[in-house]
Amino acid sequence: MKDISWDDLKIFLHVAEAGGLSGAARTTGLSAPTIGRRMLALEQQTGQALFRRSQTGYELTLSGEALAKRVRAMRAATIPVQEFLSAQAETPLIRLSAGTGTAMFLADRFAALSRPGDDFRVNFLTTEAVLDIAHRETDLGIRNRPAETGNLASRRLGRLRFAPYRSWSVSRPELMEWVAMDPVHARHPAARWVHRQGHPIRALANSVSTVHQLIKAGVGIGVMPCMIADCDPTLARAGPVIEELTEDQHLVMHDDDRHRPPLRRLIGRLVALYRDNADLLEGERPMRM
Repeated sequence: MKDISWDDLKIFLHVAEAGGLSGAARTTGLSAPTIGRRMLALEQQTGQALFRRSQTGYELTLSGEALAKRVRAMRAATIPVQEFLSAQAETPLIRLSAGTGTAMFLADRFAALSRPGDDFRVNFLTTEAVLDIAHRETDLGIRNRPAETGNLASRRLGRLRFAPYRSWSVSRPELMEWVAMDPVHARHPAARWVHRQGHPIRALANSVSTVHQLIKAGVGIGVMPCMIADCDPTLARAGPVIEELTEDQHLVMHDDDRHRPPLRRLIGRLVALYRDNADLLEGERPMRM
């Protein structure tokens, strides 16, 4: 088999992570038809069907998932080279992966994580996928379960709760339908909950941030983490906390790295940030009901 282009593998990963050609086109700068042709050529070259194509996007097959895992490991292995070539390579990057809601919460409180004069920089990796810490895809990962395998360590951060929310400006909230993640991208239990209830769904989206925007626009009711929605003055709760969605968040790291001074400092700040915002995380600071 002819050697596969690393560029094609990187494009493949963009398609896999975006869930389709349009999202990959936005991140790569290539046109969707060009990406589509290159993915067909990649499948022919590998002799494997890597995607299930549908009107809602591109979903990985089992072969595609296996390839994506290996390509992510390859990409992670290039990070030290990229850092070495970077003009700021003398300041270490700590890669912190988290889901969209958690990343939004942390970004709004960035001053609690990074201070002037620090000997490290934070690189947010916002993804609903679970990156492979053992193979160095990320340095720290915030997850809804502790590490279970590999040379990994965990530290519990805090409890996270979810509730339904609507726009505060809607005049007839009792007539509202729902907004939700589309089934292909509904990986988190909170994203799947709406579908299980059988609620009438007016609009679907493939990202948590777009669901948030749809709720703000008054399109419908949606489930959001309290730590995000309770800080948004345009939103009001459309019901009580959904107790079955309550989860503990854990900070997962490579056991060989957790004693590195920069990493240890960031870990301590994350723990303190969660401790100081425990009531917000647990839904005990509702702005309106």
